[in-house]
Amino acid sequence: MSEIIIAAQALTEDGWRNNVAITIEGGRVEAIEPSDAPPTVDILLPAPGNLHSHAFQRAMAGLTEQQTGNDNFWSWRALMYRFLEALTPDDVEVIASGLMMEMLEAGYAALGEFHYLHNAPGGTPYDNPAELAARIAAAAGTTGMGLTLLPVLYMQGGLDGRALEGGQRRFASTEDSFAALMEGAAQAIAGLPDDTRLGVAPHSLRAVPADAIARVAARPGPKHIHVAEQTAEVEEVLAHTGARPMAHLASLVDLSPEWTLIHCTHGTAAELGEAARAGAVAGLCPITESNLGDGIIEMAAVQEAGGRFGIGSDSNVRISLAEELRTLDYSQRLARRARNPLAGPGQSSGRTLYQGACLGAAQALARGAGTIAPGNLADLVALDGAAPSLAGLTGDRVLDAHIFAGDDGAVRDVWSAGRHVVRGGRHVARDRIAPAFMATLRRLRTVA
Repeated sequence: MSEIIIAAQALTEDGWRNNVAITIEGGRVEAIEPSDAPPTVDILLPAPGNLHSHAFQRAMAGLTEQQTGNDNFWSWRALMYRFLEALTPDDVEVIASGLMMEMLEAGYAALGEFHYLHNAPGGTPYDNPAELAARIAAAAGTTGMGLTLLPVLYMQGGLDGRALEGGQRRFASTEDSFAALMEGAAQAIAGLPDDTRLGVAPHSLRAVPADAIARVAARPGPKHIHVAEQTAEVEEVLAHTGARPMAHLASLVDLSPEWTLIHCTHGTAAELGEAARAGAVAGLCPITESNLGDGIIEMAAVQEAGGRFGIGSDSNVRISLAEELRTLDYSQRLARRARNPLAGPGQSSGRTLYQGACLGAAQALARGAGTIAPGNLADLVALDGAAPSLAGLTGDRVLDAHIFAGDDGAVRDVWSAGRHVVRGGRHVARDRIAPAFMATLRRLRTVA
């Protein structure tokens, strides 16, 4: 399928260009050429991927904001385990479809689904071990969202090897059952477009024994892991291994550009720098990390080592690309008590954030995107130049205003690998997806 987009201004691999025609052919950008034709879009940007999500958690957004006493990540997790006991395979597919629709309307073109919900309530395996992975794949097919599916290996309740309990049993795999799950996941995505990818995700140092992490790391493709998110995790890993989480991980596997380290909130400057120099992506989830009270990453160490970062929505408590980037930047401003801390001298904070997120997610999701350039996937987002926050602005000031003064309401059109899935600010299948999504949310929220 081919399409030509005429942009009044576009942020291309070579920088901002005015009055250009972008030709899409076979899901990729075929050409970028000057054009005298009337623009069909005002502002065209590369559309980033969302590199970290647990789709089912979208249904519990807003349900954990009451003080229960010493609230933290661990108390939130206990509530999450109780909630997921109500989820059926149909629920998982409907929620994932609604979530992907929301993400596309927010300007994301692709999703890295860190998929750890595998079993029925109580931990009983489904007849098809990849039943729920297939539901995530079906949601991607329904919405047209680019998908990097990351089945999660989750084997134990902690570094002491304790058994999984309660809601955790829905995540459980052995290495043998995980191999069957991976085979089923490959079959589930086989009918999706060829920009779909399959990776692997050892859940964390707590949930997977060291030798199993090393074996899983031998699989080809993207590899994602939660690491150093919580101070309690740092203390547990130190107590059992004598090393901090990021250092312990680096002793088990060869960090490389295939790795994405999710959160790494409590990595030291030395650890973050080592991971960055190895080419690993720092997978940041600023809204979730703020919501859970995780802490603030030392981004200076990532940047000074030339590292890449990307953005994920993790618990999906809120779907807003602009707000994720704004939250990341504001956390650094608060920590350093300085303005524009992530931009170099004379550079734009908005462009630094946006362009960095595009490049990091493209690497993390093994997706040939990240910039508007011939040969790259046509992951694109068009903004409305008449939006109040953007009116009269050009170049990097568009990104500054979009992130710091605007919101995702300025998103008008989105293409995922050339699939034109958002038009006029609405997903093309919203009228079909939204009713089931809303009905499922209403039912589950009464159960929870």
